[in-house]
Amino acid sequence: MGPAARLAALLAVLALRAGDPAEVAARGDTFSALTSVARALAPERRLLGLLRRYLRGEEARLRDLTRFYHKVLSLHEDAATPVSNPLLAFTLIKRLQSDWKNVVHSLEASENIRALKDGYERVEQDLPAFEDLEGAARALMRLQDVYMLNVKGLARGVFQRVTGSAVTDLYSPRRLFSLTGDDCFQVGKVAYDMGDYYHAIPWLEEAVSLFRGSYGEWKTEDEASLEDALDHLAFAYFQAGNVLCALNLSREFLLYSPDNKRVARNVLKYEKLLAESPNQAVAETVMQRPNVPHLQTRDTYEGLCQTLGSQPTHYQIPSLYCSYETSSSPYLLLQPVRKEVIHLEPYVVLYHDFVSDAEAQKIRGLAEPWLQRSVVASGEKQLPVEYRISKSAWLKDTVDPVLVTLDRRIAALTGLDVQPPYAEYLQVVNYGIGGHYEPHFDHATSPSSPLYRMNSGNRVATFMIYLSSVEAGGATAFIYGNFSVPVVKNAALFWWNLHRSGEGDGDTLHAGCPVLVGDKWVANKWIHEYGQEFRRPCSSRPED
Repeated sequence: MGPAARLAALLAVLALRAGDPAEVAARGDTFSALTSVARALAPERRLLGLLRRYLRGEEARLRDLTRFYHKVLSLHEDAATPVSNPLLAFTLIKRLQSDWKNVVHSLEASENIRALKDGYERVEQDLPAFEDLEGAARALMRLQDVYMLNVKGLARGVFQRVTGSAVTDLYSPRRLFSLTGDDCFQVGKVAYDMGDYYHAIPWLEEAVSLFRGSYGEWKTEDEASLEDALDHLAFAYFQAGNVLCALNLSREFLLYSPDNKRVARNVLKYEKLLAESPNQAVAETVMQRPNVPHLQTRDTYEGLCQTLGSQPTHYQIPSLYCSYETSSSPYLLLQPVRKEVIHLEPYVVLYHDFVSDAEAQKIRGLAEPWLQRSVVASGEKQLPVEYRISKSAWLKDTVDPVLVTLDRRIAALTGLDVQPPYAEYLQVVNYGIGGHYEPHFDHATSPSSPLYRMNSGNRVATFMIYLSSVEAGGATAFIYGNFSVPVVKNAALFWWNLHRSGEGDGDTLHAGCPVLVGDKWVANKWIHEYGQEFRRPCSSRPED
């Protein structure tokens, strides 16, 4: 089997051309792509229809019960009602022997709720799984960390960075979506169940605060209560070393549920610990954020993400410039591309308006039915991981003429051969809730990487197209280059991954910052070494 055939075989697997696209999408994770989250609106609309029919049925039933109530009440309000009247006496006995039984055991109520439950069970297979709730909760914690967001602000629906006494609005939504006590409890409980008390405590504190404010109001949809939030928060503080807080919260719990023997035992334990070590009552607990072993550049990465792609000194460097690019290609002579040199080492350029709105929409539409959870190379395997949250699909250029046009334009601009086996098919990516991709290299760093199965060398260059805009977040951060690039709709970012020697360029370590607000789509074209020997410019900076 030749190189071209091997490449086609491998990418045919990556492109997921087998199976029904709806089934492929159904097997994915809802939280890992915004397009999947949007699809979850459809089953909820069906549930709303079911609930509307249930409410109408119950309203009719309650009107009938109200009629019965007032009918009987009117008889009791007349103190002179003569039970000696045989007609009244008969109706009284009938009511007590028959009518009240029919009211209490009305089949109408059970039929209404049965219809609602049956409808829910038909929709249930289309609903997100518990793993999606966990993933969405972890996404909120990720945004909280990377953008230094205030949990109280998030609960009110605002996105504010808090550093010391300074408060910065990162994004102002047109409509505020506040969280309930139960919402905050569920986020905190996900962290609690992972033993992550750094994140659990602020979310559970907010849950306790909101539950206190609405105590006594029963909400059908809530799973948790003030007692649940107090119980979890108390133990979280205990695990974090703050015994006094744990004691006070447990005592408050017993005010609402005095018969709970487990919490009563905890109170005795906390009191004993404080009696034995009085210093614990005044010691401040410093919560340490959980360590991320695989991410050694976390502070730099998050600092670059927090700039949201803004580079205040960018235009003060003379060697960084903008121009109209033709690359001496007849294809571009009549319609040059606007080129912006972002950085020199590594050499990164941004081509503005590389695709049109119609082309971007078409590419997204072609990819959407085939999206599935993005994976990363782990040895010879491809695995989904927490540090890459998105869904992706691979598109052959034979799928639609727009992809042929796109390849031709990339080749004209870069001067490189972008046809298999010298380049991969187009990878289209949709990011999920807080979707991100932590610092990584596009080129292979291990000889066992699946990339080498193509027998076309390593990834020499990356051509990444922004197929959408975002409202906040989602910048592309180059860690060692110490700069980040915002999402620019319809623009394309290009950089070299390898030195001319074939060695990987360590300065190309980059990341997709978490999407704070918006639906981020990108398309990647990875170009390989072989076939480019006489095409790559002598310098990584063609203008030199």
